Amino acid sequence: MSPNGSDRSPRRTMRRKLPQALALGLVIASATGCSANDLPRLGLPTPVTKEGPLVLHMWQGSWIAALAVGALMWGLILWSVIFHRRSRTKVEIPAQTRYNVPIEALYTAVPLVIVSVLFYFVARDEATLTSTSAKPQHVVNVVGFQWSWAFNYENTENPDPANTNAAYDVGTPAEPPTLWLPVNESVTFRLTSRDVIHDFWPINFLMKQDVVPGVVNKFEVTPTAEGTYRGKCAELCGVDHSRMLFNVKVVSHDAYEQHLKELRAKGQAGAVPSGITTTGSEEE
Repeated sequence: MSPNGSDRSPRRTMRRKLPQALALGLVIASATGCSANDLPRLGLPTPVTKEGPLVLHMWQGSWIAALAVGALMWGLILWSVIFHRRSRTKVEIPAQTRYNVPIEALYTAVPLVIVSVLFYFVARDEATLTSTSAKPQHVVNVVGFQWSWAFNYENTENPDPANTNAAYDVGTPAEPPTLWLPVNESVTFRLTSRDVIHDFWPINFLMKQDVVPGVVNKFEVTPTAEGTYRGKCAELCGVDHSRMLFNVKVVSHDAYEQHLKELRAKGQAGAVPSGITTTGSEEE
């Protein structure tokens, strides 16, 4: 009998609701539609570049660390709930621990160690992901503007419109452009903007970087799987931000060269001006 005269005790109510809670959790877990192959990636898409697995492993490691800390906290909470409940110990208020220097030192040192370890791995992997080779096999200058993209193939961060060996493609919000890349060949992206800050994000590359007016940002990838992938702007840049999309088409070397020839034949030789006034990180 509960204190208010009802025969529905809190313990009985809890036992009745536990199966419902477990069933709800099972429905939520199964409704995500994740397959056995998707689950280890923990929400990230399949990487299609040589550098992509590095990001994936960093993501997985962060989750493992978070789950380990969470499991410890949940275990301590459940231990306290089960073994210090009043109905078991008959004690109104359990013994309190205050001013325990070893415990206080422990819960100060452990978070510092965790943060330091995570910082080390993030800094190490970030340095690898943002490094570029002196002579990549291909260079693509990416020009962001409200609200689409231009891709200057085989050009520099200050694209030369008179360079007839280069080629360009440009899109609109209604007709997103397609970025063509050769498979298993390194490509350095040099990112520039003509107006506001954008963010270049080929989703399956697991890499994105800000596109800042007056500054050249860059990163390098090597695509490893042919196919067509999605890309978008990941920085709120104005009214049509959601339509600032593009596609990435990874093809063979011969198909890539043929595409550049077709662009030049259509009169798209040279480059779209990037609007750079200073070379930012490229400045000597």
